[in-house]
Formats: sequence, structure tokens, C-alpha cells
Amino acid sequence: MKRLVLSTLALSIATAVSAVDAPTFDPQRLSADVKTLSSDAFEGRGPATAGETKTVDYVIGQMKAAGLQPGGDLKNGKRTWTQAVPLLRAEIVGTPTLTLKLDGKNRALTQGNEIAVRAPLDGSKSVSIADAPLVFVGYGVTAPERQWDDFKGLDLHGKIAVVLINDPDFETGVGDFGGKAMTYYGRWTYKYEEAARRGAAGVLIVHETAPASYGWATVKNSNANTMFDIVRDHPASVHPQLEGWIQRDLAVELFKQAGLDFEVLKKQAQTREFKPVVLKGESFSANYKVDAKVITSHNIVGRLDGSKRPDETVIYSAHWDHLGIGEPDAKGDRIYNGAVDNATGTAALIELARAFAKAPRPQRSIVFLNVTAEEKGLLGSEYYASKPLYSLGKTVGVLNMDALDPHGPARNFTISGSAKLDLLDELTATAKKWDLTYAPDPKPEAGHFFRSDHFSFAKRGVPAVSFSSGDDWVDGGLAAGKAAEDEYNANHYHQPADEWQASWSFTGMARDLQILYTLGSDLANSNTWPNWSKDSEFRAARDASSAERK
Repeated sequence: MKRLVLSTLALSIATAVSAVDAPTFDPQRLSADVKTLSSDAFEGRGPATAGETKTVDYVIGQMKAAGLQPGGDLKNGKRTWTQAVPLLRAEIVGTPTLTLKLDGKNRALTQGNEIAVRAPLDGSKSVSIADAPLVFVGYGVTAPERQWDDFKGLDLHGKIAVVLINDPDFETGVGDFGGKAMTYYGRWTYKYEEAARRGAAGVLIVHETAPASYGWATVKNSNANTMFDIVRDHPASVHPQLEGWIQRDLAVELFKQAGLDFEVLKKQAQTREFKPVVLKGESFSANYKVDAKVITSHNIVGRLDGSKRPDETVIYSAHWDHLGIGEPDAKGDRIYNGAVDNATGTAALIELARAFAKAPRPQRSIVFLNVTAEEKGLLGSEYYASKPLYSLGKTVGVLNMDALDPHGPARNFTISGSAKLDLLDELTATAKKWDLTYAPDPKPEAGHFFRSDHFSFAKRGVPAVSFSSGDDWVDGGLAAGKAAEDEYNANHYHQPADEWQASWSFTGMARDLQILYTLGSDLANSNTWPNWSKDSEFRAARDASSAERK
């Protein structure tokens, strides 16, 4: 989304600090932090593991050395360095038994191969599903405001819903769901939630790389391991017992065995007239035990108190967690190091803390929030936003950093997803001081807006963006930037190969941090309150807290 005219708020912020005044950031120190955090010693930084303990200790040590104050939970009247985050932890015990019955014949499915089922998050200690009918429910969407209902009164109790990923508009780019840009209806989380509301025994999402925006390796590595969720009063209201994905080839075979054509039905599902289709003569069975218990993970919280208005807060955020230890890759590597995702964001958070702690104290407070369990569904940020340590109504804005580019500088930047808010105008105006231009999300169909920790704040009205590195590299242009992005997504993202590389210069991150520092400093030393655009779905929630800001 581009702006032809910057808002008055953005112009006033942009004139506050010049590029010359911004501190410099050390690429070698960024590299060292990323190398440490993504080393095998940190075991992939899985929540509630030895890797978490090492990560929390390391980040707190860096924040203390920088000169921050603890900003977490209160204990005996004093702030600690962490916010405890209770999570439901669920893990399948052993190898799950997963079986399809096709025309009376049983076919065993292999976890991680043609199917990937998640450990249940509805509180179940075991899963025993016998010969549940399979029903194709299109995109699994109920959207009354769009006069759209893929279920048409279907009773899903005792049934397995087979559902497509993304929105009905994805294939054509036009329709009732915003064209190529994904709505929340396209996210896999929504598919599970809606099926749970309808009483389904389970959901199997059909994986296709383009509409999912990632390959099968990402699906397998993200789902066939330990699962987490925030502790809920009624977990079955948002989680069916069985949640999983199947490969497209298997879906095509299922449809063919039932005398149906997958592509034909997919086209029908893109229309309002679509009706659910039973896969006749087919059923699904699952049997496995579950190790489910409540554990406690931690958000790490450092703080600098404002000199004049300490109750008003600017937040920098990044997630510290990755996937921990999981299934081995072709080389036998089982540690999912998460160097880019998101040791880069955590290193950036630490470096920003160091810079702010050396500068004159800002008028407003600044919080450096390093959240847990992003990879499990934005759970650490969701917990903070649902139980904030500092008023959301008086939170000026959130600048989130997730998977920054460790290479050289680019001529542009972007944010995760599409957004209409003053904070983007301010970021755009600030970036112009370094001759950077804003490039709208090149893949709005991937639903990135719903996949980073800023979303936990945005849906509650807090102006929030996730900064993303640009793809128009100074050295090599768009061709080099896009080639590197494609290579990372194919060979490293959510795989053990996301490891620190000595060839990374970190000069682009060092420059980008000057921009993020300047915007945060300007916000923290102003009286401004950014907001969402008047037509934003998040404006009403922000306006509802306006009395707190008077």
C-alpha cells in the first residue's frame, strides 16, 4: 500500500531526528549475537527446553549489560526480567497409526510423508478415531458479511473435514475476499477454529505450495513435533481433536477413488454456490497416545523508563524461539537452529537496547519485548497482548522484527502483509532519510500479516508493524535479492539448514536498525498517537481506548 501524501503526523515525526544523528550499529556484534543464539549449544531454542533456559539467560545478560531495567512480572513489588507464559504442551507418544479406508481396503499413512498431524490441543490425552467419514468443504469458510458459507448446514460431528488452504480468490485474484491478498479466512488457524465451532472430529488441510506459500518440508517440520497453545478455558471450542495436513497428490487420489475430480471441485469451491461433497466409500482412522501437560515458558522484558511520561510505552518486539530439536534432515541434522528466523530479530532487539541505554532518556518508556512460542502460533505475543504488563491503550506503537536479512543493504524495505496506519507512513518518512523506499508486500496472498507477532497487538487496536528487509539489493538489485529470498525459503526456512554463515556481512541490518532506532526515538520523544486508517478493521478497537490517551 503506497501513500501519495504523507500524513501530517508522519511529516512531524520525520523532521525530528536526522540520519546523521542516528547511532551506528556494529555488524560484527550483530553477527556474533546471531552466531551464539543459533549455535547447536542452544538446541534450536525450543520453548520449555534447555534451549529456552540458555536463551533467556543470554538475552537477560545482554540486556543487563546494556543498562536496561527489568520490565516483566512483579514479584515482591519489583519487576523481574520475564513474563511467565503458561502453555499447553502436547506431544504424540511414539508413531501415530493413521489409516485411510478406500473402497473397503485399508491404506496406512506415514507421519511426515503424505500426512502431518499435530498433537491435539483440545486437551486430549489420546486420539482414537475409527472410520470417520471424509467430507470436502471447499475453503472451509463461513463469512456472513460476504454472504459466503461453505458448509450449507452440514453436520460435521464425527466427520473429518478436507479443506483447501488460502482464500477462494487465490486462484483467480478476483472475488469477494480481496483478490490475491489473504484474509484471515485463508489462514490454517481459521480453518481449524471454524471446524471446531462446527463440531468436526478433525480437519485435513490440502497442502499446495503456492497457496500455502511454503513447501511440504515446512508443513512437516512445523506440525509433526511438539505443539503448544495458550491455556484456554474451553480449548475444544477452537481446536478439533485431529488437526493435520495432507499432500496434494494424496488429495487428488482420494477424490479420484471417490469418482471425483480434484481440480473441478476446487473451481466449484471458488464460488458462493459450492456445497460440501462426501468422499463416498472413504473414511479415516487415527490412533495414538498424547503426552499433554501445562508448562511455563517466558517472554523476556527489558525496559527504559520515560523521563516525563513513563506510563506511555513504545514497544520493540521480536521472538526468541525456534523449532528446537526435531526430525532429521537428509544429512541427519536434528537441530533447527533458526539463525535468520529469528536470531536476527533477537540480535536486533539487543542492539537497539544497547543504543537506547547509551542515549539520553526518552520522554516515554521503551519496552524491549522478546517473546516466546511465535513458531507455535504467536503465543508469547498473544499472551502479552491479552495480559499486558503495560496498558495497551497507552502503547504508542509496536515495531516488530522477524527474520531480518543478514546480507548487505537494500534500497527498499517492506512490512509483513498489508496495513493502513500512520505508523507505516512514519516508517516510510523515516526510511527516506536513508533513501529507502517502501515496497508493498510482494506476496500478500501468503498472509504474512497474520504470521508475525505484531498481529497479536494489531487485532486489539495497537498500531503495529513487522519490519521486513528489502529485496532490491544495492549490490545486485532485485535479481540478487529475490534469488536469495527464494533460496532461503526453499532450503533453509524451518529446516535445520537455517544456520549462521560466515559470509553474512550484516551491513544491511546495521543500516536498517538506524531507521528503526530513529522512528522509535522520535515516537518516544513526541506527543503523537499513531492510529489506523479510518477504514481499517482495527480502528474501532483503537478508538475504544481513546479516553486513556487524553
